[in-house]
Amino acid sequence: MIFCHMANFFNLLASSFGSQQQNQIMYKSVGKTAVVTGASKGIGAAIAKALAQHGTKVVVNYASDRKGAEDVVKAITENGGVAIAIQADVTQAADVQRLFEEATKQFGKIDTLVNNAGVYKFEPLEAVTAEEFHRQFNSNVLGTILTIQEALKYFNENGGSIINISSVASVKATPMAMVYTATKSAVNGITRALSKELGAKKIRVNAILPGPTQTEGNPVAGTPMEEYIAAQTPLGRIGKPEDISMLAVFLASDDAAWITGQKIAVSGGFD
Repeated sequence: MIFCHMANFFNLLASSFGSQQQNQIMYKSVGKTAVVTGASKGIGAAIAKALAQHGTKVVVNYASDRKGAEDVVKAITENGGVAIAIQADVTQAADVQRLFEEATKQFGKIDTLVNNAGVYKFEPLEAVTAEEFHRQFNSNVLGTILTIQEALKYFNENGGSIINISSVASVKATPMAMVYTATKSAVNGITRALSKELGAKKIRVNAILPGPTQTEGNPVAGTPMEEYIAAQTPLGRIGKPEDISMLAVFLASDDAAWITGQKIAVSGGFD
Protein backbone atom coordinates (compact mmCIF):
# COMPACT_ATOMS: atom_id res chain seq x y z
CA MET A 1 0.00 0.00 0.00
CA ILE A 2 2.83 2.38 0.87
CA PHE A 3 4.46 1.67 -2.48
CA CYS A 4 1.16 2.37 -4.23
CA HIS A 5 0.89 5.76 -2.51
CA MET A 6 4.53 6.54 -3.34
CA ALA A 7 3.95 5.66 -6.99
CA ASN A 8 0.92 7.95 -7.07
CA PHE A 9 2.97 10.72 -5.43
CA PHE A 10 5.79 10.48 -7.97
CA ASN A 11 3.32 10.35 -10.85
CA LEU A 12 1.67 13.51 -9.53
CA LEU A 13 5.06 15.17 -9.03
CA ALA A 14 6.17 14.31 -12.55
CA SER A 15 2.89 15.59 -13.98
CA SER A 16 3.17 18.81 -12.00
CA PHE A 17 6.80 19.34 -13.03
CA GLY A 18 5.94 18.76 -16.68
CA SER A 19 3.16 21.34 -16.51
CA GLN A 20 5.44 23.84 -14.78
CA GLN A 21 8.10 23.35 -17.42
CA GLN A 22 5.58 23.82 -20.21
CA ASN A 23 4.21 26.97 -18.60
CA GLN A 24 7.72 28.25 -18.02
CA ILE A 25 8.58 27.92 -21.70
CA MET A 26 5.33 29.60 -22.66
CA TYR A 27 6.01 32.43 -20.20
CA LYS A 28 9.55 32.97 -21.39
CA SER A 29 8.34 33.35 -24.99
CA VAL A 30 5.31 35.57 -24.33
CA GLY A 31 5.82 39.13 -25.53
CA LYS A 32 8.78 38.41 -27.79
CA THR A 33 8.93 39.50 -31.44
CA ALA A 34 10.50 37.46 -34.23
CA VAL A 35 11.32 38.04 -37.89
CA VAL A 36 11.27 34.78 -39.86
CA THR A 37 12.59 35.03 -43.42
CA GLY A 38 11.26 32.79 -46.16
CA ALA A 39 8.25 31.93 -44.02
CA SER A 40 5.53 31.55 -46.64
CA LYS A 41 5.92 27.77 -46.76
CA GLY A 42 7.86 24.75 -45.51
CA ILE A 43 10.19 24.99 -42.54
CA GLY A 44 9.88 28.77 -42.29
CA ALA A 45 6.09 28.59 -42.10
CA ALA A 46 6.24 25.88 -39.43
CA ILE A 47 8.68 27.95 -37.36
CA ALA A 48 6.52 31.06 -37.65
CA LYS A 49 3.43 29.15 -36.51
CA ALA A 50 5.25 27.46 -33.62
CA LEU A 51 6.74 30.73 -32.36
CA ALA A 52 3.33 32.38 -32.47
CA GLN A 53 1.77 29.46 -30.62
CA HIS A 54 4.27 30.07 -27.83
CA GLY A 55 3.41 33.74 -27.45
CA THR A 56 5.76 35.43 -29.92
CA LYS A 57 4.60 38.13 -32.32
CA VAL A 58 5.84 37.04 -35.74
CA VAL A 59 6.82 38.83 -38.94
CA VAL A 60 6.24 36.40 -41.80
CA ASN A 61 8.69 37.44 -44.51
CA TYR A 62 8.28 36.35 -48.13
CA ALA A 63 9.97 37.20 -51.42
CA SER A 64 7.27 36.38 -53.98
CA ASP A 65 4.63 34.04 -52.49
CA ARG A 66 2.27 36.62 -51.02
CA LYS A 67 -0.67 34.21 -50.79
CA GLY A 68 1.43 31.64 -48.96
CA ALA A 69 2.56 34.25 -46.45
CA GLU A 70 -0.98 35.54 -45.96
CA ASP A 71 -2.17 31.97 -45.40
CA VAL A 72 0.46 31.54 -42.68
CA VAL A 73 -0.63 34.81 -41.03
CA LYS A 74 -4.27 33.71 -41.22
CA ALA A 75 -3.45 30.35 -39.61
CA ILE A 76 -1.61 32.13 -36.80
CA THR A 77 -4.28 34.73 -36.10
CA GLU A 78 -7.11 32.20 -36.24
CA ASN A 79 -5.22 30.27 -33.56
CA GLY A 80 -5.04 33.34 -31.33
CA GLY A 81 -1.56 34.49 -32.33
CA VAL A 82 -0.23 37.77 -33.70
CA ALA A 83 1.49 38.01 -37.09
CA ILE A 84 1.94 40.19 -40.15
CA ALA A 85 3.35 39.44 -43.61
CA ILE A 86 6.06 41.66 -45.11
CA GLN A 87 7.53 41.25 -48.58
CA ALA A 88 11.28 41.60 -48.94
CA ASP A 89 14.03 39.98 -51.01
CA VAL A 90 16.80 39.22 -48.52
CA THR A 91 19.46 39.54 -51.24
CA GLN A 92 18.62 43.25 -51.62
CA ALA A 93 19.89 45.60 -48.91
CA ALA A 94 17.10 48.14 -49.49
CA ASP A 95 14.46 45.42 -49.10
CA VAL A 96 16.05 44.17 -45.90
CA GLN A 97 16.14 47.69 -44.49
CA ARG A 98 12.45 48.15 -45.28
CA LEU A 99 11.61 44.75 -43.76
CA PHE A 100 12.97 45.72 -40.36
CA GLU A 101 11.62 49.27 -40.50
CA GLU A 102 8.11 47.96 -41.12
CA ALA A 103 8.49 45.17 -38.57
CA THR A 104 9.54 47.49 -35.77
CA LYS A 105 6.90 50.06 -36.74
CA GLN A 106 4.30 47.35 -36.10
CA PHE A 107 5.82 45.49 -33.17
CA GLY A 108 8.66 47.56 -31.72
CA LYS A 109 12.09 46.11 -30.96
CA ILE A 110 12.77 42.52 -31.99
CA ASP A 111 14.06 39.60 -29.96
CA THR A 112 14.58 36.91 -32.57
CA LEU A 113 15.76 36.62 -36.18
CA VAL A 114 15.29 33.32 -37.98
CA ASN A 115 17.29 33.19 -41.22
CA ASN A 116 15.34 30.58 -43.13
CA ALA A 117 15.16 32.05 -46.65
CA GLY A 118 17.28 30.05 -49.06
CA VAL A 119 17.49 28.28 -52.40
CA TYR A 120 19.13 25.13 -53.69
CA LYS A 121 19.67 23.09 -56.81
CA PHE A 122 21.15 19.62 -57.07
CA GLU A 123 23.25 19.08 -60.17
CA PRO A 124 26.60 17.53 -61.15
CA LEU A 125 29.77 19.59 -61.17
CA GLU A 126 29.77 19.82 -64.98
CA ALA A 127 26.39 21.58 -64.96
CA VAL A 128 27.24 24.29 -62.40
CA THR A 129 27.18 27.81 -63.84
CA ALA A 130 28.37 31.13 -62.48
CA GLU A 131 24.76 32.29 -62.43
CA GLU A 132 23.65 29.36 -60.27
CA PHE A 133 26.64 29.81 -57.97
CA HIS A 134 25.76 33.45 -57.37
CA ARG A 135 22.04 32.72 -57.02
CA GLN A 136 22.65 30.31 -54.15
CA PHE A 137 25.39 32.32 -52.46
CA ASN A 138 23.40 35.56 -52.75
CA SER A 139 20.35 34.04 -51.09
CA ASN A 140 21.88 31.64 -48.58
CA VAL A 141 24.99 33.57 -47.53
CA LEU A 142 24.67 37.24 -48.48
CA GLY A 143 21.02 37.24 -47.42
CA THR A 144 21.99 35.88 -44.00
CA ILE A 145 24.64 38.56 -43.57
CA LEU A 146 22.37 41.41 -44.69
CA THR A 147 19.54 40.45 -42.37
CA ILE A 148 21.84 40.08 -39.37
CA GLN A 149 23.49 43.44 -40.09
CA GLU A 150 20.10 45.15 -40.17
CA ALA A 151 18.67 43.23 -37.21
CA LEU A 152 21.46 44.52 -34.97
CA LYS A 153 19.89 47.99 -35.16
CA TYR A 154 16.60 46.70 -33.78
CA PHE A 155 17.39 44.17 -31.06
CA ASN A 156 16.29 45.37 -27.65
CA GLU A 157 18.49 46.06 -24.63
CA ASN A 158 18.22 42.43 -23.50
CA GLY A 159 19.99 41.20 -26.64
CA GLY A 160 18.33 38.45 -28.60
CA SER A 161 18.60 35.23 -30.55
CA ILE A 162 19.69 34.68 -34.15
CA ILE A 163 18.80 31.28 -35.58
CA ASN A 164 20.36 30.38 -38.92
CA ILE A 165 18.80 27.50 -40.83
CA SER A 166 21.69 25.52 -42.26
CA SER A 167 21.56 21.88 -43.44
CA VAL A 168 23.07 18.48 -42.68
CA ALA A 169 24.47 18.81 -46.21
CA SER A 170 27.04 21.14 -44.61
CA VAL A 171 28.50 18.23 -42.62
CA LYS A 172 27.45 15.16 -44.60
CA ALA A 173 28.97 14.46 -48.02
CA THR A 174 26.15 14.94 -50.53
CA PRO A 175 26.69 14.21 -54.25
CA MET A 176 25.50 16.86 -56.73
CA ALA A 177 25.13 19.44 -53.95
CA MET A 178 28.55 21.08 -54.10
CA VAL A 179 27.34 24.68 -54.29
CA TYR A 180 24.52 24.21 -51.78
CA THR A 181 26.90 22.44 -49.39
CA ALA A 182 29.35 25.32 -49.71
CA THR A 183 26.67 27.88 -48.89
CA LYS A 184 25.48 26.04 -45.81
CA SER A 185 29.05 25.47 -44.65
CA ALA A 186 29.44 29.24 -44.91
CA VAL A 187 26.31 29.68 -42.79
CA ASN A 188 27.89 27.46 -40.13
CA GLY A 189 31.03 29.59 -40.23
CA ILE A 190 29.01 32.79 -39.93
CA THR A 191 27.19 31.30 -36.96
CA ARG A 192 30.39 30.45 -35.10
CA ALA A 193 32.15 33.73 -35.88
CA LEU A 194 29.20 35.93 -34.92
CA SER A 195 28.54 34.01 -31.72
CA LYS A 196 31.95 35.29 -30.59
CA GLU A 197 31.50 38.77 -32.04
CA LEU A 198 27.99 39.44 -30.75
CA GLY A 199 28.14 37.73 -27.37
CA ALA A 200 29.08 40.97 -25.61
CA LYS A 201 25.80 42.43 -26.89
CA LYS A 202 23.91 39.50 -25.34
CA ILE A 203 22.98 38.23 -28.78
CA ARG A 204 23.11 34.46 -29.21
CA VAL A 205 23.75 32.91 -32.62
CA ASN A 206 23.00 29.26 -33.38
CA ALA A 207 22.40 27.12 -36.46
CA ILE A 208 19.84 24.39 -37.01
CA LEU A 209 20.84 21.69 -39.50
CA PRO A 210 17.71 19.98 -40.84
CA GLY A 211 18.02 16.63 -42.54
CA PRO A 212 15.92 15.68 -45.58
CA THR A 213 12.54 17.26 -44.91
CA GLN A 214 9.24 17.01 -46.77
CA THR A 215 8.27 20.50 -47.92
CA GLU A 216 6.58 22.10 -50.92
CA GLY A 217 10.00 22.66 -52.46
CA ASN A 218 11.25 19.17 -51.66
CA PRO A 219 8.37 16.76 -52.42
CA VAL A 220 10.05 13.41 -51.75
CA ALA A 221 7.17 11.66 -49.98
CA GLY A 222 5.98 8.60 -51.85
CA THR A 223 9.05 8.48 -54.10
CA PRO A 224 12.03 6.08 -54.21
CA MET A 225 14.08 8.90 -52.67
CA GLU A 226 11.92 8.73 -49.55
CA GLU A 227 12.62 5.00 -49.24
CA TYR A 228 16.36 5.61 -49.62
CA ILE A 229 16.39 8.42 -47.04
CA ALA A 230 14.31 6.42 -44.57
CA ALA A 231 16.67 3.46 -44.94
CA GLN A 232 19.64 5.74 -44.16
CA THR A 233 17.93 7.36 -41.17
CA PRO A 234 18.01 5.61 -37.77
CA LEU A 235 14.52 6.87 -36.95
CA GLY A 236 13.23 5.44 -40.21
CA ARG A 237 11.51 8.37 -41.94
CA ILE A 238 12.04 11.75 -43.59
CA GLY A 239 11.61 14.89 -41.57
CA LYS A 240 8.58 17.16 -41.26
CA PRO A 241 8.77 20.96 -40.90
CA GLU A 242 7.27 20.60 -37.41
CA ASP A 243 10.29 18.50 -36.40
CA ILE A 244 12.46 21.56 -36.97
CA SER A 245 10.16 24.22 -35.59
CA MET A 246 10.21 23.27 -31.91
CA LEU A 247 14.00 23.53 -31.71
CA ALA A 248 13.69 27.06 -33.12
CA VAL A 249 11.13 27.88 -30.41
CA PHE A 250 13.53 26.63 -27.74
CA LEU A 251 16.52 28.55 -29.15
CA ALA A 252 14.43 31.72 -29.32
CA SER A 253 13.33 31.40 -25.70
CA ASP A 254 15.16 32.45 -22.55
CA ASP A 255 15.46 28.76 -21.68
CA ALA A 256 18.32 28.68 -24.22
CA ALA A 257 20.07 31.69 -22.67
CA TRP A 258 23.34 29.73 -22.19
CA ILE A 259 23.48 28.33 -25.73
CA THR A 260 25.36 30.06 -28.53
CA GLY A 261 27.72 29.20 -31.37
CA GLN A 262 26.19 25.75 -31.83
CA LYS A 263 25.16 23.85 -34.94
CA ILE A 264 22.44 21.38 -34.02
CA ALA A 265 21.30 18.66 -36.41
CA VAL A 266 17.60 17.82 -36.52
CA SER A 267 17.75 14.94 -38.92
CA GLY A 268 16.57 11.74 -37.28
CA GLY A 269 20.21 10.67 -37.30
CA PHE A 270 20.73 11.29 -41.04
CA ASP A 271 24.10 12.94 -40.45
